[in-house]
Amino acid sequence: MNLIEELRWRGMLQDTMPGTEEQLKAEMTTGYVGFDPTASSLHIGNLATIMLLVHLQRAGHKPIALVGGATGMIGDPSGKSAERNLLSEEVLRANQEGIRKQLEKFLSFDGGANSAEIVNNYDWFKEFSFLDFLRNVGKHLTVNYMMKKESVQKRITAQEGENGAEGLSFTEFSYQLLQGYDYFHLYKNKNVKLQMGGSDQWGNITSGTELIRRMEGGKAFALTTPLVTKADGSKFGKSESGNVWLDPTMTSPYKFYQFWLNVADEEAEKLIKRFTLLNQEEIAALVAEHEQAPHLRVLQKALAKEVTTTVHSAEEYESAVEASQILFGKGDLETLRNLPEATLLAVFEGVPQIDVPKDQLTSDTLAVDLLSELTQAQIFDSKSEAKKMIQNGGVSINRQKVGNVAETVTSDLLQGKYLVVQKGKKNYYLVKAV
Repeated sequence: MNLIEELRWRGMLQDTMPGTEEQLKAEMTTGYVGFDPTASSLHIGNLATIMLLVHLQRAGHKPIALVGGATGMIGDPSGKSAERNLLSEEVLRANQEGIRKQLEKFLSFDGGANSAEIVNNYDWFKEFSFLDFLRNVGKHLTVNYMMKKESVQKRITAQEGENGAEGLSFTEFSYQLLQGYDYFHLYKNKNVKLQMGGSDQWGNITSGTELIRRMEGGKAFALTTPLVTKADGSKFGKSESGNVWLDPTMTSPYKFYQFWLNVADEEAEKLIKRFTLLNQEEIAALVAEHEQAPHLRVLQKALAKEVTTTVHSAEEYESAVEASQILFGKGDLETLRNLPEATLLAVFEGVPQIDVPKDQLTSDTLAVDLLSELTQAQIFDSKSEAKKMIQNGGVSINRQKVGNVAETVTSDLLQGKYLVVQKGKKNYYLVKAV
């Protein structure tokens, strides 16, 4: 597999340094991508660069993931309007462990010639004194060279107070020198000849190739991928509630699946090329099928399946599909029973939730009493209204239709504390026994 050609047809190639393709053709090349450990999980905004490493390995080259334990204490100014909060080493180490587990789902660490590795730049920076760094590294890049970088220029020209920006601190100004040294260190110690990243990292990456040239007389290469944006140009990777994380405790598999399922038609083809390993023929077939019947959302379903299965598991994907059907009137009591509590709550997020004393929910409790008095008229205003809807076949509790006005409430609470009430076709309520 030719890496450059693969990235190009997938829309994953932005800039390459001259000679990069020739280097990749000449020998098995070790390349790396850096990841910021300022959170305990990566998010889907990181998937674009994770996929760079995946394709690098699939093309027969060796991928290295650099977790920036040292640079994460500072923060990269690229694409940001304010300096990050500085984190302690203890927090960063914990975050790094979480990231390691997530990367292992994408990359092969089988010990072979092109087995993936994870490195932490804190390991070579922790004993590096400030004076030694200035004397041995800092002298090789001029301030003029560093000032020309686009990421620096954007922060230098920002007016204090504008959009919360306060210019650029020396701490962040030094970031490109630190990242450049990462590349030099890996070039010298692990024969790394390629650094990859998002297009906003071009300046930092080329600072590394320049350091390698000036300090070692060596030749190193660079490759970037376009930043993933939505059709309106806004940043990709966030939902209404914030980042979509790879950690299931931070974003449930159900919500993760829903995010991909709900991408716009104009974005789906681009995203399925970038975030799945489906080949060109498979994607072309899906695109053609989607164009014939866009309302069936063939592309979105395929995208959601591939990414959810990779990040979580086939079982979590199947569970998310089943859960997503519930609000469309599908799924039975057994489906509800099998939903983890977090998924149940995610499915019914935004649905009215009503607390009812647990001792009032017994096998003798009439459904009409629950639907009116016990829920304080939040479902039906009166018993008579509830009875009328029951007689018309319009009420279900836990996906089971309430057959007559004398029927009682089952004591089989979901997760030991929930009842799902459906009124008509579209109105849901989540009753919680407290």
